[in-house]
Amino acid sequence: MSPSDLTTALQWRYATKAFDASKSIPTETWDALLQSLLLAPSSFGLQPWQFIVVEDANTRAQLREVSWGQSQVSDADKLVVFTTRTDVTPDDTKRWVTRLAEVQGQDPADLEGFGKVIDGFANNMTPEQRHAWNTRQTYIALGQFMTSAAVLGVDTCPLEGLDPKSYDRILGLEGTGYATSVGCAAGYRSPDDHSIERPKARFDISEVIRTV
Repeated sequence: MSPSDLTTALQWRYATKAFDASKSIPTETWDALLQSLLLAPSSFGLQPWQFIVVEDANTRAQLREVSWGQSQVSDADKLVVFTTRTDVTPDDTKRWVTRLAEVQGQDPADLEGFGKVIDGFANNMTPEQRHAWNTRQTYIALGQFMTSAAVLGVDTCPLEGLDPKSYDRILGLEGTGYATSVGCAAGYRSPDDHSIERPKARFDISEVIRTV
């Protein structure tokens, strides 16, 4: 991909308001977008999230009712709900260090120091602050997903206009240690979407980016 290809894809992307419910994302493309979620960066590599792909039409209809009736929830080919760990505990750290050692062929004992660094950092926050920290990580994944989709010619719309507690209830998240943060619809824009022809409006680059 050339630099101009990237900027063209980002110019093409917009928060799609109306999806064509008859169009599906090809399997190979969707698998790549799932990989973009799997490979998303997070602080210490903790991955304090689960991404729920909601395919059941009845569930999506229920979610639409608690999303201000936004049509993207039910009409887009895919709906991803980004959920966040509500805390960071020593058990979370141990699970990650164990996995890291397994993948990298190390003795978990050699990573105990790394685990202590994570726990020390997390212990300096309240549970509410740890939840907020985790939520910020989740938005990194959202950004990577949306950018990857744009590069592959797939439309997306991030969805914060929803009732997180109702989502948690409908998706069975209560008591699991995960809570809804944000949603994202993915598919292909409808030709009837009134936003298609609107120029992308941004402040001048000199106002947004400063070099020191």
